[in-house]
Amino acid sequence: MKYSDLCIYYERLEETTKNLEMRDIVAELFKEVSSDELEVIALAAMGRIYPSSVDKDVGIAGKLMQKIISRAYGATQKEVVEKFKETGDLGKTAEYFCRNKRQRSLMKKDITVEKVFRNLRSLSETVGSGSEGRKEGLVKELLVSAEPVEARYIVRTTIQEMRIGVGEGTVRDAIAKAFGVSSDKVEDAYFKLIDYGKVARIAKEEGEEGLEDIEIEVGRPLMVMLAERSESLEQAFGEYENVALEVKLDGFRGQIHKDGDRITLFSRRLEDKTEQFPEVVEWARECLKPDRCIIDSEIVAVDDSGKPLVFQNLSKRIQRKYDIERLKSEIPVQVNCFDLFFVDGENYMEKDLRTRWKKLCEIVKEKEGKFRLVEHIETDDLEEANKFYQKALRENQEGLMVKNLDASYQPGKRVGYWQKVKEVMEPLDLVIVEGIWGEGKRSNWISSLMLAVRDPDTGEFLKTGKMATGMTEEEFAEITRKMEDLIVKEEGRRVKVRPELVVEVGYEEIQKSPKYKSGYALRFPRMIRFRYNKSPEDADTIERLKNLYNKQK
Repeated sequence: MKYSDLCIYYERLEETTKNLEMRDIVAELFKEVSSDELEVIALAAMGRIYPSSVDKDVGIAGKLMQKIISRAYGATQKEVVEKFKETGDLGKTAEYFCRNKRQRSLMKKDITVEKVFRNLRSLSETVGSGSEGRKEGLVKELLVSAEPVEARYIVRTTIQEMRIGVGEGTVRDAIAKAFGVSSDKVEDAYFKLIDYGKVARIAKEEGEEGLEDIEIEVGRPLMVMLAERSESLEQAFGEYENVALEVKLDGFRGQIHKDGDRITLFSRRLEDKTEQFPEVVEWARECLKPDRCIIDSEIVAVDDSGKPLVFQNLSKRIQRKYDIERLKSEIPVQVNCFDLFFVDGENYMEKDLRTRWKKLCEIVKEKEGKFRLVEHIETDDLEEANKFYQKALRENQEGLMVKNLDASYQPGKRVGYWQKVKEVMEPLDLVIVEGIWGEGKRSNWISSLMLAVRDPDTGEFLKTGKMATGMTEEEFAEITRKMEDLIVKEEGRRVKVRPELVVEVGYEEIQKSPKYKSGYALRFPRMIRFRYNKSPEDADTIERLKNLYNKQK
């Protein structure tokens, strides 16, 4: 497919804000392209270079892109910066210079979608000495051959700032409409493949039957099931006829895949963290009895006596790719197994929790203080449940998980089968979308952060308030360093950033507010911690915010 043809669809999408119209445009695009092209086109519709299951970064931030635009079109960097300040959009900045500054080639060839994605995917493989120059060459090659509108979307795709409003919900529904299959079947298939490109191709070629036949593959991450917040133990306890209670741990959601001697560890955001936790690999080989299995666990940092430490300690290990042996000694961990997906060719997700827990107990050989089953009881006695809860709090755990023993495992969803009970008002996981450089002693830091919730249908991030408290000087410095690489627009002291950083935020109250696009504002938001184990797609949604607002009333 010619890239110019794809850009026609991009422009149509950019011109509408209606969800159904967006779905129809994307469905039309999917029906037009061949099966071979569809895998890439489905990602392209969302402006993604890789599916969510692939942990790769192209490494092109705003400042480097400004330099590439300058060199591609013979403009000065000052001219590019000034135009960027005017447009607030590096894509439109590139479009302007492409239209007005570039000498046109008489031998120009059409750019294909395949060529664009081949170059952009090569960026993540370009490392080592001189890599910045080689990356510049890959993007510049596209820009010098592009028409103005093509330049707009090449730049936006590269820096992951598409501005067309197409999120996973739109793509899911577009696949369903284009190929006459159920949206639920499309979503269920995605939770197993974590790639809407592959899901789209299967839906086109094999229909609903093909989606239903997708099997779990050991070594390929799965979406995990999520819990709802309950206001009290009594409320949660009364939701289910048959109840299991488990200690709620403050750790890292670890999905452990065993395939013979090969162990792979994935985070909740589907990142491969195997290298960061070599002792977990060793324990899993020793303690998981089946030849092939996938289990769900919580990995927590512990002190020398085995008592839990706060998540900030563990985050140092999650992020590091070096000094692993030193960190392993300084920040020991404990694996707590609480569910399973798959055992020796058998899918356990459709089985009830009672069956899954029984099987988990059979396949895990506990290693004292290292690799264990989570504390778990089954009771219909509220008094016994409360004693279990109070014990968890005395041991400095977060609270309890209350689970429906009769329910299946529903990956990627909050379906009410699990509820978490904690002592404090539920914090929110929000995405940083803007910041303001500080003044005085904070002048070297971005010290005021604009927070946003996610709209899962459009992929848009909706503002819900500013935060400037709850961070240490070290955290201000760290967040500034991370945000500088994500800047896509600057206006005086204010910067707009690509929505990638997720933070856990506490607050006193949620209020309705016409000031923010979400319609709500957080009163006195404060930083609790960075959520390195969560991607922007894991951030809390606008529906979650509305539900919390209604509950507090």
